[in-house]
Amino acid sequence: MSKTISILGSTGSIGRQTLEVAEQLGLTVAAITAHNRVELAEEQARKFRPRLVVMTDEAAAKDLRTRLADTDVKVHGGVSALSTAATLPGVDTVVTAVVGMVGLKPTLAAIRERKRVALANKETLVCAGELVMAAAERSGAEIIPVDSEHSAIFQCVQGCSDRGEIRRLILTCSGGPFYGMTAEEVGRKTRADALKHPNWNMGPKITVDCATLMNKGLEVIEAMRLYQLPLTRVRVAIHRQSIVHSLVEFRDGALLAQLGTPDMCLPIRYAMTYPRRAESAAEPLDLLRCPPLTFAEPDRGTFPCLRLAEVAAAKGGTACAVLNAANEEAVRLFLEDRIGFRDIFDLTARAMTELPVIREPGLPDILEADAEARQAVLKNFSN
Repeated sequence: MSKTISILGSTGSIGRQTLEVAEQLGLTVAAITAHNRVELAEEQARKFRPRLVVMTDEAAAKDLRTRLADTDVKVHGGVSALSTAATLPGVDTVVTAVVGMVGLKPTLAAIRERKRVALANKETLVCAGELVMAAAERSGAEIIPVDSEHSAIFQCVQGCSDRGEIRRLILTCSGGPFYGMTAEEVGRKTRADALKHPNWNMGPKITVDCATLMNKGLEVIEAMRLYQLPLTRVRVAIHRQSIVHSLVEFRDGALLAQLGTPDMCLPIRYAMTYPRRAESAAEPLDLLRCPPLTFAEPDRGTFPCLRLAEVAAAKGGTACAVLNAANEEAVRLFLEDRIGFRDIFDLTARAMTELPVIREPGLPDILEADAEARQAVLKNFSN
């Protein structure tokens, strides 16, 4: 069980909920990081009194340093300082809740120091899964997934030492706010429409990814990396109620599922307490009162980002890094109201078509592919 933690991305949705869980479990918070939300970071620092606060925005770090001058909390600035927070002596668990490729280097740093990594940054495994998993195997570091779907699978395979017994993984998906609509209807949707997720309260980027189904495509790649399975053994099923968080089908035909209310504190808590479970005050799922549970095939025609992610997964190599980076840039443009909803797919697909794939990339290749994909999206957007 975790005792002392660092939280990378403490002002985001997962980070804030991790602090709630840490308080409930009596964990020591040694470090927190944020980008530029100075007031919230100050509030968190005064409440939890970490040894270190990192603001990746240098101006925000300067501001926070002044605000916390009456405390003994150290404030560092810059993206590179994330690795300092991830490798802080005495920390046993690092929660990586930052969004995007910025999480890769500090995650690798934590792994090298043999920290437990409570992984909520899916881009790390999407872009560099083979490198990350190999590093964890060398160091003996634990990677405990925090995403509700991957936490569900992780819980279902406890006691299954032979991965050959797994026939396939079934990742559930709410379908997002546009489920059941036609491609024409979806194409007219705005930023405000895309941010209205039916079941979960998350940050804007991941909420848009849920609306396009790109989030589920990224989770398919993540599942392949975590459990070393081919694309053919990872399936997606639409499950509107978000109660069955994912399932594992074994070779004898048995299905194991993890059920619960749509509350991210549950997988966060499990990542903190694994291999044990701690008492929770949250109201448990009441099967006699929950709605009927339904499952359906995703509509890859209306939501082509899922298909695009599966294409990247099949190609492997740097294709996944290109997919992720191009999508990040396209979603940023959409959230700034500079492109339409369908343009997210179009710009991401063009970047994947234009850029070559390196089959067995090293870290420099992955970082270069990430940068080139972002440039490709901006170039095509400008044209």
